[in-house]
Amino acid sequence: MIKHHPSELLLTQYCSGELPFSLSIALSAHMEMCQRCNTKKNEIEASQADHIWEDMVTESMDFGDMLNSILATPVDTITIKPKPSVIVDVAGQQFNLPRAFCSVKELNWSGFGVINRARVITDEDNVRASLLHINAGGEIPTHQHKGYEMTLLLAGSFSDEYGTYHQGDFIWLDGDVKHSPKTINGCLCYAVQDA
Repeated sequence: MIKHHPSELLLTQYCSGELPFSLSIALSAHMEMCQRCNTKKNEIEASQADHIWEDMVTESMDFGDMLNSILATPVDTITIKPKPSVIVDVAGQQFNLPRAFCSVKELNWSGFGVINRARVITDEDNVRASLLHINAGGEIPTHQHKGYEMTLLLAGSFSDEYGTYHQGDFIWLDGDVKHSPKTINGCLCYAVQDA
């Protein structure tokens, strides 16, 4: 059961298209796993659409003219194909990632100690986004980031000084937090840091 979710502000920024790609992937993937946040996203989008509609109506647009314009626009038939799932191999295991990761083509894993890492996003200013696999029994030494650290748990579980996290949990830590994640059975995470 997912217990850790993105804030309403993050969901609103996601719906408005205001987040960088690295965080948009995280929210999309989380919402694939979390019905609660997917429902909240739909509510936010509906509210935003209502505001856009109100703005359009108050701009003195004649409703009849607008409707005629919409009806006069040719409609092309569009076939929407579901995005394929992404399967990754790391440390002798296979993981099926959420569809939000379909843009991930090739991953170059590098290992150090109990951690295997593959960079996912490398072209955003001051942002690092990676898939991190921590082997069973692995522990990361106590550390602190200079900015935020967002972690989306894709498989397995881990714990730190603040709690235990399971698949689908969305964890947001600011630069004031020190922690030492550890996992008993191993885990796969998507992590984004801005510093």
